[in-house]
Amino acid sequence: MSYDVIVIGSGPGGYPAAIRAAQYGLRTAVIEKAPKLGGTCLHVGCIPTKALLHTAELWQDLIDGKRFGILCENLRLDYPKLIDRKNEVVAKHAKGIEFLFRKNKVEWIRGFGRLLGGGKVEVTGADGAQVLEARHIVIATGSEARMLPGLEPDPEFVLTNIEILEMRQIPRTLAIVGAGAVGVEFASMFRRFGSEVMLFEIMPRIVPLEDEEISKELERAFRKTGIRVETGATVENIQRTGDGVGFCVKLASGKREDLRADKILIAVGRKPNTEGIGLENTRVETERGYIKVNAWMQTAEPGVYAIGDVVAGHPMLAHAATMEGLVAVGHLAGRPVKPIDPKRIPNVTFTEPGIGSVGLTEAQARARGYQVKVGKFPFVANSKATILGRHEGFVKVVADERFGEILGVHIIGPGATELIAEAVAAMEAEATVETLMNAIHPHPTVSEAVGEAFNAVYGLAINA
Repeated sequence: MSYDVIVIGSGPGGYPAAIRAAQYGLRTAVIEKAPKLGGTCLHVGCIPTKALLHTAELWQDLIDGKRFGILCENLRLDYPKLIDRKNEVVAKHAKGIEFLFRKNKVEWIRGFGRLLGGGKVEVTGADGAQVLEARHIVIATGSEARMLPGLEPDPEFVLTNIEILEMRQIPRTLAIVGAGAVGVEFASMFRRFGSEVMLFEIMPRIVPLEDEEISKELERAFRKTGIRVETGATVENIQRTGDGVGFCVKLASGKREDLRADKILIAVGRKPNTEGIGLENTRVETERGYIKVNAWMQTAEPGVYAIGDVVAGHPMLAHAATMEGLVAVGHLAGRPVKPIDPKRIPNVTFTEPGIGSVGLTEAQARARGYQVKVGKFPFVANSKATILGRHEGFVKVVADERFGEILGVHIIGPGATELIAEAVAAMEAEATVETLMNAIHPHPTVSEAVGEAFNAVYGLAINA
């Protein structure tokens, strides 16, 4: 069987790439070994976690309802029902991708795809193996959770993002190793559900990829809710102990502490799914298992592209994978397309308070030699934040003093994950600080804090 494009993997990079190829009139197939389309993001990542985090937000609002004049008695959290609803959301969108494939005439080939070189792919499925050919191949095989050396996940005590999403009961105590986006989101979620949470991070601060002030603000907010946060900490000797998990923590002070939890979540990053996919049969170059690509997502093998979590040096983000897929397909189809600017890829973290960021941090901008001016505006001075009862956090703008170039925007607080889109659009349009100062933001909204932060770059914020 011969195709114009074969995409290996149906996650947030693979399935949009396939649909776009079909929209361009190319005969397209997607190879997916899982029983459902959508990849990690849909089934055990972005979507199910955000479904549960939404419920955590609703639950917290009900608990705090008295201050809003809402009196609730005998509140009860039906956690198994939460899991059922999460599964319903996932199933609905998996079916949605199947519909989109039918609509756009994208063929789903079930099985494991392995590159043979020369534009050939072997697919091994329930009915045996077959060899397909394509003028262009897009590798979109995604990633999986890393584990600590010598440790294996199990469904009861030592968890990854997969096992924790299938729990039917809230743990009394939860230890989390790793305070990147995954770790802090689960910490925020289960603390609001009532778990005692311990969060351990080997780096000097939590969410270490964010601006330093964002990290400090999130840690302050976490400690305020009762989450134990230990940075510069190493977790060792994890062992099952009866109906829980025992482990030793080497703290930043050098002191060692033996602790116990009902469950422990390992959230120390992810590794690319590139083993066994036949890269050795091609000229594809790798770096620590990640695939090297150019600006058009091309590998060193003619006709072979790579997108998403398997790509070296790119952020492991669903929305980045989507755009990488569109760039790759646009390029292979000869359509107008522009490479991705990594400085314009937003990060969003769905904690409470939430985080949204794009571009350079203040430290990165200074390190690159920019003459930096910073504008900050606190949500405590925003009237909509007062209405919501969510005052924590701020908007921070990092700008170039000479030209007013927007170098980065960093938000922590209410609506941060939505508000950051304005900054991304502004930077993509190469707008300046003055542009955003002159943009009228509706009142009363949390978006006004964005406008105020841009005014604050020049000391002209009104409400602070």
